[in-house]
Amino acid sequence: MPFSPDHIAELNLLSQFESSSGQAGIKVHRHDAAPETVEAAQRLFAKGLITQDDGGYLTPLGSEAVELTQKLQSIITT
Repeated sequence: MPFSPDHIAELNLLSQFESSSGQAGIKVHRHDAAPETVEAAQRLFAKGLITQDDGGYLTPLGSEAVELTQKLQSIITT
């Protein structure tokens, strides 16, 4: 099953979080962020990966997802 454009947008947003720090969040500014980024944040929030529908902090599940995203990115870029 290929990754959909929505999945790619979610992975790209997850990759912006720092996995080493639970204290570093992000903010998706609806007025100037790309629509796919805004929608990705809303989907990640609905899935329980981030604490706010416009970013916020990673949940424990979100932290795990970021680690896996970084591993996948490392594997496919080497």
